[in-house]
Amino acid sequence: MSDIIGLIEATVRLEQPLPNQQSTVGTGFVVVDHRPDGAPRTVLITANHVFQNMPRDSAQVGFRRRDAAGAWRYAPIKVRLRDAAGEPLWTRHPTQDVAAIELPDGVAPSALPLQALGGQRVLEAIGIEPGDEMMVLGYPDGVSANAAGFPILRAGRVASYPLSPADRYPTYLVDFNVFGGNSGGPVYALAPSGPLPQGASGRAIVVTGLLTQQIESRGQRLAIGNVTQADFITETLSLLNGGPAPVTLGSGSAQAPEMSPVSDSPALSSVERLKEAWRAFAQDLELLVRRAWIVAREAVLDWTTEDPKRVA
Repeated sequence: MSDIIGLIEATVRLEQPLPNQQSTVGTGFVVVDHRPDGAPRTVLITANHVFQNMPRDSAQVGFRRRDAAGAWRYAPIKVRLRDAAGEPLWTRHPTQDVAAIELPDGVAPSALPLQALGGQRVLEAIGIEPGDEMMVLGYPDGVSANAAGFPILRAGRVASYPLSPADRYPTYLVDFNVFGGNSGGPVYALAPSGPLPQGASGRAIVVTGLLTQQIESRGQRLAIGNVTQADFITETLSLLNGGPAPVTLGSGSAQAPEMSPVSDSPALSSVERLKEAWRAFAQDLELLVRRAWIVAREAVLDWTTEDPKRVA
């Protein structure tokens, strides 16, 4: 287990600039794993499609560092994703949307201990049920919480059943909006109890999965996220080999909320954004009308139904 601040500091913005001042953006988080010989290694975890959707050879990983005055600053590095032949340097899970790439020692200022990953059957182990709250960290539409590049934390409730076993139900649903840039973000729950690692403080958390996609129906977002279970993160780590990827210093700044957001896909035009806003308004209006109808129907039934006490 770890604490919430440790997970926030280990979560990073993944970005690859594209032509026309656009970018592909995703979320990742860093863990400390062990090589087959027992030596520690630092590994970046994200959704496999985040790396696949980055056509160039390297991506920018948005770490943060404290300066001499104790203030946080954005300090990205560039991580090579493909070799000279264009082959991926990352390891992907054979059946699930999970990817891992080893980083050189010392480049990540923060990383989660491996114990923070729930491991096999984590949802069963900590007693997660439908309706329980889950939190997710990420960069919706590429937006950071502030100029230092920290992720945005949001919450939702488990919205599907059954949740186990993971080999039969590899994903589960959580009722929060998912936007471009959220993919690859860690999903976690507060641990019921237990000691924290040395140096950690606050509430203990367990990473229960990885946000991999949004759920849509007939082209409309349903405000539901699809989460790949943590079992498949640990399986991906067990497949990792080949040594660390080359890195260089990155550049640029994080996009704080007041700045123009970027997303996994090219930015929407003003007309497309207007259509998206109208669809969202129509959905909200439909929900409001349905609720009003239910309230009115119940009021009429109460008014027209005779009270047994009055009849007596």
